[in-house]
Amino acid sequence: MQTIQSTSYPVHFQETGYNALNDFINSKGFKTVFVLVDENTHEHCLPILQQEIDADVSFEVIEIESGEVNKNLGTCMSLWQALTDLGADRKSLLINIGGGVITDMGGFVASTYKRGIQFINIPTTLLSMVDASVGGKTGVDLGVLKNQIGLFADPEMVLIDPLYLKTLSEVEITSGMAEIIKYGLTYDSSLWNQFLDESKEVDLVGMIHRSIEIKNEVVLEDRLEANLRKILNYGHTIGHAVESYFLESEDKKTLTHGQAIALGMITEAYISTKLCGFPQEDLQIIKQTITRIFGKVPVLKEDYDAVLDLMKHDKKNVNGQVNFVLLEGLEKCKIDCKVSPELIIESLDYYLV
Repeated sequence: MQTIQSTSYPVHFQETGYNALNDFINSKGFKTVFVLVDENTHEHCLPILQQEIDADVSFEVIEIESGEVNKNLGTCMSLWQALTDLGADRKSLLINIGGGVITDMGGFVASTYKRGIQFINIPTTLLSMVDASVGGKTGVDLGVLKNQIGLFADPEMVLIDPLYLKTLSEVEITSGMAEIIKYGLTYDSSLWNQFLDESKEVDLVGMIHRSIEIKNEVVLEDRLEANLRKILNYGHTIGHAVESYFLESEDKKTLTHGQAIALGMITEAYISTKLCGFPQEDLQIIKQTITRIFGKVPVLKEDYDAVLDLMKHDKKNVNGQVNFVLLEGLEKCKIDCKVSPELIIESLDYYLV
């Protein structure tokens, strides 16, 4: 597959990526490469990477525990300390191999350690391939509030290898589908149409490449999310709030990111019919299709107030006002929409029916 050039770095695919990675390591003369993993990518993904490395270099592997709950400044502190203890300097390289938690946090740790060291991202989940691989966003959560602390910082390159997807469970693959659906609804309906016929097998590798192309096209036009890039937040305003609520609730089962965004896309499509004239028939298809793929999130009416309260902390808010991305039609979005709490509740009611 063709390399995609984003802002200041390339996104390579499969063998081309490994060749570029080896050339980069050899040309820079690294003697030690630091690699950030969790226990899962350490066991299943790092061996794949090591087999592809053709360079006289040793690895210092730094492992953290997997899961969104560990994506915080406390973990960053331990990573900065580990880099220090292992002798990393300003000319060091950090390779982040894992899902969005690893690439988001690893990029943040690298870009702040000694005012910035070089890093490379190798996303190993479908979600991180299609969403976190492009855009230069790094960051960590503040409590249960997602991605509240972070900055824009570009890796030296991103390497995409669908082989890593074979290490994932079906639940994790499904979770990543939510971001592909988002691209289909907001930008390229040909992606969305692939989900409508359940008798046909989707072209997952093709979807990954097209999703990265879309993300890149949007980012190149609006890197700092002043306008167009906001469309990538569709489904995330309500979705992130529900995800955060379930993360902090002891009596709630932890959701995948995809399940939460699936709920967000349905509820925000409902709001779109009320405020933007989004067709009712398309809403019904969205609800039926997304529910078929993701099932239903067990949100309860007694959860609504807490979810609404968490929305007040959404990083897209301006002057305390929650801002939504809504649909006027397929591939046609309206940004910075104001939505009343009553209509948000109504949308959650619609989701539960």
